[in-house]
Amino acid sequence: MAAGFKIAEPLEYHRSFLKENCRPDGRELSEFRTTTLNIGSISTADGSALVKVGNTTVMCGIKVELTNPLVEAPGKGFIVPNVDLPPLCSSRFRPGPPGEQAQAASQFIADVIESSEVIQTEDLCIERGKLCWVLYCDMMCVDYDGNVLDACIIALLAALKNTKLPEVTINKDTGAPEVNLEKRKGLNIRKHPVGASFCVFDDSILIVDPTAEEEGLSTSHLTVVTDEKERLCVVHKPGGTPLSAEKLQECIGRATARQREIQKLVDKVIHSVKTAQ
Repeated sequence: MAAGFKIAEPLEYHRSFLKENCRPDGRELSEFRTTTLNIGSISTADGSALVKVGNTTVMCGIKVELTNPLVEAPGKGFIVPNVDLPPLCSSRFRPGPPGEQAQAASQFIADVIESSEVIQTEDLCIERGKLCWVLYCDMMCVDYDGNVLDACIIALLAALKNTKLPEVTINKDTGAPEVNLEKRKGLNIRKHPVGASFCVFDDSILIVDPTAEEEGLSTSHLTVVTDEKERLCVVHKPGGTPLSAEKLQECIGRATARQREIQKLVDKVIHSVKTAQ
């Protein structure tokens, strides 16, 4: 009977749970799904991470390449993020070029990288005006069940912390770069941005870490990104109903708590990998 009600009246089905301050999956309104992290899972990448937030699974692989810096920014390297939402992760996505949601997610991640200053692009410069690194950060959703933005940020942060750049020297005689793959050093991660996503039901009820079904039924979406100093990096709200100042403040407070949780998780996993090596 409940299954039939869920299919026929999905919004009323969710409202019946929200009235009791809980959700169909048993969580409280302000409760995140279990988050797990694995780093270094792609041996062919220079850095990688696999993140699961509930059933949503995102893999991030980072490849580094040498290139020439731009004339207008001779002392800076590049970070190129890309989010892929292929048909294998959900039937809602179609084969072919990136859809609107994937493009919006890629732009959102680019905004997070720039505004949070997770890495200074100056750190990627090898020789001013001549040589620099470009980091290609590819995030692929393997299983989609809502809140893909939070999972992408965690995967990106963990993969960046797992990335090691080979040593590069410039041959004084030929001027050509010489790469030593045996000697590698980690990136200088300056900030640790973490996102927290929210949905609003019936213009008033706020829930965190929405599933795909909850996203489809909500009237508004919001993602807040903060760093370890509780600095607000990005507030992403693609349309929908407006939020009151009190609700927004509540979201920011929950996002800062989430940042601390995820940074502990990332540090713990990286420490365990170093210990195992």
